Amino acid sequence: MSSLRWHHRPKLRQPVLIAAFEGWNDAGDAASGAARWLADRYGAELVATIDAEEFFDFTTTRPIVEMLDDGKRRITWPDTELWSAATDAPADLIIMVGHEPHLKWRTYSKAVTEAADALGCSMVLTLGALLSDVPHTRPTAVSGTADDADLIEQLDLTHSTYEGPTGIVGVLHAACQERGIPSASLWAAVPTYVSGAPSPKATLALVERACTLLGLRLPVTDLQIATAAYERQIDELVEADEDTAAYVAGLEEAADDEERDAEFGGSGGSGETHPEGHPSAHHEDLAPLEEADPDALVEEVERFLRGD
Repeated sequence: MSSLRWHHRPKLRQPVLIAAFEGWNDAGDAASGAARWLADRYGAELVATIDAEEFFDFTTTRPIVEMLDDGKRRITWPDTELWSAATDAPADLIIMVGHEPHLKWRTYSKAVTEAADALGCSMVLTLGALLSDVPHTRPTAVSGTADDADLIEQLDLTHSTYEGPTGIVGVLHAACQERGIPSASLWAAVPTYVSGAPSPKATLALVERACTLLGLRLPVTDLQIATAAYERQIDELVEADEDTAAYVAGLEEAADDEERDAEFGGSGGSGETHPEGHPSAHHEDLAPLEEADPDALVEEVERFLRGD
């Protein structure tokens, strides 16, 4: 029996399925935040869920219990939700958000591609965000990859060459390829020293890149305001602590060096990649990394952003 439960099947115009997974693929909640932002802006409607029962260890990702207005208790399970949204672009959207499952990834991916086929999806676009040694003061890097040559040319993406351990995103793309569904992936870089805080800046970068790819026109003023506030908060912390300032200055110098290398035809970095082909931007020549304790910096930044 399929784990896919339908609520209704809307009539859509060549929809694109945008998928984001909470957990390892979602540094700074940027990917899930971008997907939910799009769903909210378009007033998306729930069309299907993938039941969590087969795919999760509930001692690791626990269900949530809450009290209702009538005094009864309700348990919410970590089901994957698919939402539909009509747009003014050539393609409508199916927006899928869920936790990265623990079990049966092939079965889970089959349920996703089954839904994509049933809804007539023309493409699957996954969103992700990973931690990198990048400064918060520079534009958020977003890399776009695909395997299909036509899609790469059409959307100005790069060919994915990553080899090594993968997550549910990699398995889902393999399932799409097997089923003949074109797929692409966007990854945003989030600074390691703000790993525990939501990153509206990375969310904004993913939203803007996705909208550009899909021809969507949406005002992003709220995300721009949140990004400015986020940067001001981190700036204040950096200015108040010499170790943090030195650490960030080293990251800025390395980022600027990479940009100059790329501009003049250099290698633009080590070429190392994260899973799913995202540039890791690790730099071995950062003296501040020798002087500061990165774990202590992370803890301090997180306390600051929480207002402790």
